[in-house]
Amino acid sequence: MNILCVIPARAESSRFFEKPLALIKGKPMLQWVYEHCREVEAFTDVVVATDSDRIKDAARSFGATVVMTSSRHDTATERLYEVSTKIDADLYVMVNGDEPLLTKEAIVQCIPPHIPAGEIYVSNLMTDFSNPVEVVDSTNLKIVTAADHRCLFISRSPIPYPKGSLDVIYHKFVGVGAFNREALEFYHTTPRGPIEKVEENDSFRFLENHVPIYYYNCHCKSLSVDTRKDIEGVEAYLDSMGL
Repeated sequence: MNILCVIPARAESSRFFEKPLALIKGKPMLQWVYEHCREVEAFTDVVVATDSDRIKDAARSFGATVVMTSSRHDTATERLYEVSTKIDADLYVMVNGDEPLLTKEAIVQCIPPHIPAGEIYVSNLMTDFSNPVEVVDSTNLKIVTAADHRCLFISRSPIPYPKGSLDVIYHKFVGVGAFNREALEFYHTTPRGPIEKVEENDSFRFLENHVPIYYYNCHCKSLSVDTRKDIEGVEAYLDSMGL
């Protein structure tokens, strides 16, 4: 398959302006993500999708190909759709620009061996929560799946609720997703549903319309950067790994 990796990177964040350019051990966070993605042999190419000239210049400084996209996108998936109208591929793998610890071993687990022609395909990654405090943090999306990895529900609330048993492992969203062109076209042409609006999670664009999406547990270390303080945790982890 022709697989394009796309790293969406926007400057305008209310909580953390120009977050992709934040330095982690002296290197822009975006560069950490880009270098991990370049290690994935299955990718035909890796591009950065942004609406910022500063991010464009920074990405090009470390050798990245940049696709300039509209500043009007509300979601990273909509930005990915725009890229799909400019670059042809069989599969588009979106790796969030705020996941500097994701390795190639984790990223590839959302790539299927094949995709049936004409069908919508969407897959994402999740991992186990390692800290109980994160489970009740509404910034972390909790994922519940069936035995075949099909997503049943996603919420910012802790799910499933441990009424009958405490023997449960909670799973959190990891910022990697794979979409074929049919999926991105469906996303772009389908209006937001009521649950998507309430949860502010665009995976419901598919779930509310009975389109299956799949979550695979990559059992990886995931520390997404939402605030400047999160960088301290990422740097501490990198120090512990001798990186």
